[in-house]
Order: sequence, then structure tokens, then C-alpha cells
Amino acid sequence: MQDKSELPFAGLVVLDVASFIAAPVAATVLGDYGATVIKVEPPGTGDPNRHIMGTLASYPKAAVNYPWEMDSRGKQSIAIDLKSAEGQAVVHRLAARADVFITNYPLAVRNRLKVAYADIGPLNPRLIYASFTGYGEEGPDKDQLGFDSTAYFARSGLLDCNRYEGQPPGVVMPAQGDRGSGIALLSAILMALFAREKTGRGTQVSSSLYANGLWANGVGAQAALLGAFLPPRPPRERPRNPVTNIYRTSDDRWMQLSMVREDKQWPIFCTMLGRPDLEHDPRFAGPTERRQNGAALTAILDDLFAAAPWSVWRETFIKYGVPVGLIGRLQDLAGDEQARAARAVVDADVPGMPTTLAAPFQIDGMPPRRPGPAPALGAETDAILAAAGYSSAEIAALRAGNAVA
Repeated sequence: MQDKSELPFAGLVVLDVASFIAAPVAATVLGDYGATVIKVEPPGTGDPNRHIMGTLASYPKAAVNYPWEMDSRGKQSIAIDLKSAEGQAVVHRLAARADVFITNYPLAVRNRLKVAYADIGPLNPRLIYASFTGYGEEGPDKDQLGFDSTAYFARSGLLDCNRYEGQPPGVVMPAQGDRGSGIALLSAILMALFAREKTGRGTQVSSSLYANGLWANGVGAQAALLGAFLPPRPPRERPRNPVTNIYRTSDDRWMQLSMVREDKQWPIFCTMLGRPDLEHDPRFAGPTERRQNGAALTAILDDLFAAAPWSVWRETFIKYGVPVGLIGRLQDLAGDEQARAARAVVDADVPGMPTTLAAPFQIDGMPPRRPGPAPALGAETDAILAAAGYSSAEIAALRAGNAVA
């Protein structure tokens, strides 16, 4: 069994006073690498992420509550009524002993529940207070609720950049911006912890869905700041660039051609296709000509690629060193050897869920601890309170007053 003490964050105590996905993900990864993560949830229903698979139609349904298991693995749960003064006092006592405090409660809610930085920071000069919002901590939209669909994808321009001309913006599957944004918050926490090693002092760090969406959309966003824009994407049959287009194989798989180095790879590509005549066709002589005649070249390539299955094209592209990628289907993931080899998919000790996703990085010689089950609501309430110095009588009083559950 893996020795938790060997992991980089062993001994670190993290309070996860957050909901849904983006902010809790930062706590999840800290826990993967050894931290003790205490999940603070409201009594009764707990974090809404416990129920999201059943409440949102866009979540695939499974026998295991996978969203909760994936995002809360290995955490301890304490149920606290933060609307009560007694519950607030409990969180303050826990924060005074913690290393990291993570929240994504809206700013007004933080103030009302006494978990804003002004309330928590003075309790512990070494504490890293990590806050997450939809649109940022300041500005006219600081109090606006944001989800990844609205703040990350919509406001950042990502949806608009990827729409086809004459068509409305597309929609996304849930939480596709949340986990990457959680890693951004994690990065800020790690930098603050590193600074604390030098100064002995904690600080506040923050991130937002909007900022992460703009960062992900960096090419388009930076161009826009300079007044440069592209029109909506033309249809696939009339692409901006036919050698960075998508094509269908004979077995109905789509592949993404990504010939970024056209100057070197265009002759090789023509040879690979058995069509050396294309290299000398004046319509396709150079990048400018290929773009001007993109529809004609796409029609030729459509016929060529439709003549063989993906397995043949994969080997052919590898042989000639021309970059291409299969447009994956999630149905393929369970059998994807590369996902295992890259340690993106790992074994888990979760009933009914033998494999799960790992954080998207590795530390040589320090594999994360094997994912375990997420906690039941309030499963560790008494143990957490006892570790914080509460007596049995005090815990009973808190329970009797419904401050904890």
C-alpha cells in the first residue's frame, strides 16, 4: 500500500468550502497528492454536485454517482450550517488550523456566511485563501453567477469562434471548462504555498471561469485586443485551409488533418496519397493557392480518404510522418491503451467504478494515491470536530442545535 507520507502534500490540511466542480477540483488534486481535504457541506442536501447526474439532462446516466466520486474522492465530509453563528464558529476554528481554504461561494454569500477573506484571513496568518468566481473578484459583473457554459465558453468568445457561418453558436457538454479552471486555481495555490515557504505568510489567491475561458481562447482573444478578427468558420466543404480540415474514412470515422508545416509536408503528403500530380497542380502550388482553391482540394481529399478505413490511414500517416488525429468517440475510451499509458486513466478503489480520470500531470517518483471513494454527507463530522479540539459534550451540543449534522 502506498505510504501517504511520501506524497508532497502530506500533512497539509485543506478546507473545501465550495460547491460543484471548478473550485473543488483544486482540493481534489491536493488530496490526490497527500493533503487531508475536509469537505464542508450544508446539512440535508450537501454539495449540489452530489445530485447533478440526476438533475441535469446533459449528464450521461450511470449506476454509479460518478460526478461526485470523481470530484470528491478521498475527501472527508463535515455537514455545517453556515447560516448559524455556531456553524460559522466551527468553520473559523477549522480555518485557524488549516493550510488552504477554498471557496467559490458568491461574494455576497461569503460576506453573509462570514467566510470572506476579511473573516477568515485574520484567523490564521499562514493560511492560503483561494477563491473562485464566474467573472472575477472586482468589476461590474463580480456578483453575477457564472457557470462554465456562460462565463467560460459563452462570455470568452469560445462558442462564437467555433460556430460555422450562417449557424448559431454551438453548445457544450457540462463541466468542460470547470476542471481546467480548477487546475488554474490549483496553480495559484501552489505558488502561494511556495511563497509561504520563504515568507512564512499566507495570502489570498483567486481565479475565475471568465479569465480561464479567455486564456483558453488566447489566439482569438489576443488578436481581438489588436482589432483583428476572423469571420465565422466556413463549412467543412469550403475550409479556410484544406490541409487542416477534417475528413471521413470508409468506416465512418472522422480524422483531423493538421499539416502545420505545409512547406515541408505538402510534397510528402502528395506522395503518401499516391497523387504526386497534386504537388504540381497549379491550383495547389503553394499555401495561398491551396486556400483559394480549398473547396476543390477538399473534394479530392474526400474521395481519397473515403476509400480506406481509419486503421489503414493511421498506419499510412505514421509511416510518412504527416500529423493527423482520430476524432475520438467517448465509447472508445475504455479500450484506449494510450489513455492508460499516459496515466490519464487509472485504477480506483471505488465500488462499481474500477477506473477513473487522474489529474492531467505526473510527478516522477511520486504517483498520486490511488483514488478512493467520495464521502457520505457528514460521514466524518464527529471525527473532524474531535480533531479540532471539541469535546464530546460540545459536539453533542452542536448537533442538538443543528449547527452540524
